[in-house]
Amino acid sequence: MTSDLLLAFIAFAFVTSITPGPNNMMLLASGVNFGVRRSLPHMLGISLGFMLLVAAVGLGLGQLFAQVPLLYSVLRYVGAAYLLYLAWKIARAGAPDSRGESSAKPFSFIQAAAFQWVNPKAWIMAIGAITTYTPQEHFTTNVLLIAVLFALVNAPSVGLWTIAGSLLRRWLDKPLVLRVFNVGMALLLVASLYPILID
Repeated sequence: MTSDLLLAFIAFAFVTSITPGPNNMMLLASGVNFGVRRSLPHMLGISLGFMLLVAAVGLGLGQLFAQVPLLYSVLRYVGAAYLLYLAWKIARAGAPDSRGESSAKPFSFIQAAAFQWVNPKAWIMAIGAITTYTPQEHFTTNVLLIAVLFALVNAPSVGLWTIAGSLLRRWLDKPLVLRVFNVGMALLLVASLYPILID
């Protein structure tokens, strides 16, 4: 991979990782509701789960979708339905009780990693990375390099959304204000589906 192509890919990885999407909306809400420390498994699950998705797309799964486009459509709508479910859960998340505890729990590492497989934006990013930035020469090595680099760029990018959420916590300490915030985040999560599902 040439240095020019590598720099172009890193820019692509940064822009697609830092811009609003389902993962970042959920991490912002997680930062507000649970703080950075409790959201760490969620952040790591996103980065490592996405790395595995990119590798899988590069090593053959993307070709399966090219041969059977219906599978991609089904996955896209299953992912959209799951995002709507998550938006509902975020909208209903309550304030912590008097001891500072909430009945809600942050995403686990496994939940966040598994979510990448039904996240429409993640699929678009993975397919874009493989088809646009992966040279055919030494293809397998380049796919693995792309996957690892994406995870390295993605981790701090999604971390910024969690930190931003945790910084908002002190302004959202009233239950009504937190409820309004959570409903707003749920609506933004739903809105993030629009460009993905409307062709």
